[in-house]
Amino acid sequence: MCGIAGFLSTALRGAGADTVITSMLSRIGHRGPDDAGYYLDDGFAMGTVRLAIVDEAGGAQPMSDPSDRYWISFNGEIYNHAELRRELQAAGRRFRSDHSDTEVALQAWIHWGAEGFARFNGAFALAIRDRVTGDVVLARDRYGKRPLFYVDEPGRFLFASEMKAFRGFPGFSFEFDARELASTYAVWTPLPDRTPFKGIQQLPMGSVLTLRGSDRALRAYHTLDFDVPAFDGSEAEAIDFIRETLRDSVELRLRADVEVGVYLSGGLDSSIVTALTTQLSRHPVRTFSVAFENKTFDESESQRLVAERLGTQHSTVTVGSTDITDNFLTGIYHAEVPTFRTSFVPMYLLSKHVRDSGIKTILSGEGSDEAFLGYSLFRETLLRRQWNELSDTERRTKIASLHPELAHFGPEHQEHLVGLYQQYSTEHMPGLFSHEMRFSNGRFAARLLAEKVDPFADLQNLVATTPGYQDRSAIHKAQWLEYNTLLPGFLLSTQGDRTALANSVENRCPFLDPAVVRAAASVNLRYDDGLVEKALLKKAFRDVLPEWTTSRPKQPYRAPGSAAFKDHSPDYLELLLSEAELAKAEVIDVNFARRLTDKVMSTPVENISTREDQTFLYLLTTMALHHQFVRGDEPVTPAPLSLGVRVDYRSHSEDAR
Repeated sequence: MCGIAGFLSTALRGAGADTVITSMLSRIGHRGPDDAGYYLDDGFAMGTVRLAIVDEAGGAQPMSDPSDRYWISFNGEIYNHAELRRELQAAGRRFRSDHSDTEVALQAWIHWGAEGFARFNGAFALAIRDRVTGDVVLARDRYGKRPLFYVDEPGRFLFASEMKAFRGFPGFSFEFDARELASTYAVWTPLPDRTPFKGIQQLPMGSVLTLRGSDRALRAYHTLDFDVPAFDGSEAEAIDFIRETLRDSVELRLRADVEVGVYLSGGLDSSIVTALTTQLSRHPVRTFSVAFENKTFDESESQRLVAERLGTQHSTVTVGSTDITDNFLTGIYHAEVPTFRTSFVPMYLLSKHVRDSGIKTILSGEGSDEAFLGYSLFRETLLRRQWNELSDTERRTKIASLHPELAHFGPEHQEHLVGLYQQYSTEHMPGLFSHEMRFSNGRFAARLLAEKVDPFADLQNLVATTPGYQDRSAIHKAQWLEYNTLLPGFLLSTQGDRTALANSVENRCPFLDPAVVRAAASVNLRYDDGLVEKALLKKAFRDVLPEWTTSRPKQPYRAPGSAAFKDHSPDYLELLLSEAELAKAEVIDVNFARRLTDKVMSTPVENISTREDQTFLYLLTTMALHHQFVRGDEPVTPAPLSLGVRVDYRSHSEDAR
């Protein structure tokens, strides 16, 4: 696991390029404290900060092939690198290292071209330079587990694992894009190729971008497809199939030269990962959890039961409101985008605890709900799609089963809920039927902005122009939207990669193995009516987990929202939310923001709606980012780098240590 950065610049062909690339890398040094290096050649620079997980001794970067024609900076892991290496060696490719997955990634591209990326089972973002043609290739994994941002402007092209690296390039400045902020607020995340800042784009997941002179070629090497043939077998055979596919995925992700731990939330998905890890790991398994002082959010009892049942060495970080407010600004600096929840802060504190415990690599349960239709959103979509075919009694029974953990889904609220679902039983936003109820809160949040635009216009354009999208079923459209928005844009980034790598911890996701995603698609809706949450997955692992884990309804991971700031009002609230500061941000509707803030801070928590809570957090995180990125008040001082590999072809000299 690493961080990468680089540039193409007509103004930096001579002296100073090494200072600039070092400055860029220093701002993402937390992603790779073990080593750092750079490569310079004719107005081009790229570098890596390395967290050594695989081939600790032989994986220094940037790395070249034996001819020194091709160079790579690589962030991530290729879990099936051993199998690919054998295939490439049989095809005549020569390797310098014994088992570096970075070298496998480079050789795969040299041999297969962009098609090689589709063979990778892993989490990665990379840059490759061809010294002969001058071409530069950027690529990102199929599910967006690892980030890659870029700026493409006349005279300069910049890229990096985190946007903060761009501050190290001379003359670069951040500016909010009001249209992209509106979309982010409404959809909960930036769209796959967007960011909230003008001129900064993301490389979409499963894509490769080739730079050849002034030409740009962006294409997908992988597209999401859930319409796979149904599993042709009995339920018992399907259970064995799911169990073995997941076992293989965990076994692959335990490939490392360092000890691998597990995040244990106490829910089904992380418990399954923990159970399989205890069966496969060569180390006694260490598990790590977040507990909350506020028992509304706390799952420590479930975590304890699973850890005891599986015999793990378990430790917990207990988080209170003060912990959230004290670490909020640092957490959002690493997240880099506005967000509607505080849940990234406890995960930031958890990763710090993991690293302090001597662990560099962690497994987690992300991706299970998307693959196995675990979210209530999927069951709600089925219910709303079937609405006119159901009797009133059937409607009420199914509504009651959706959220048994939520008080406002209790019997006394039935009439209101029936009316609500009736209202959303037909499609109002073309292509977005499954998410219309969720998006209603997002439309409210977009009122934060002074410029009033349709916050869903870009998402509707995206689904309208995506080949095959309109032919998908309602459930498969819902899956596509989750895989393209909340999963990569929040769960794998704000709450995943950024919080983990902020403390130099790599997270790996067994449920995001391509084979697991295909297996889930083949059994979903095949062995139950789709309204029983992950029924087959529960049956596959009920013999090894506590009964409570497989029988209880899903408990989403949540953290205190605006209430944390009411309980412990931090000094920075006034700094961020005064009328004078709001006006400086320029994009904010000051009057709306002040009315919202006054209500949230003066009203009992139980009288604050979900949409008001989320919108307050969007406002607070946006203003924090305004200070940190637009104004440049960075809360983290860039760390000095220990440079290992330094290759400078301008002077034809090398220093590789």
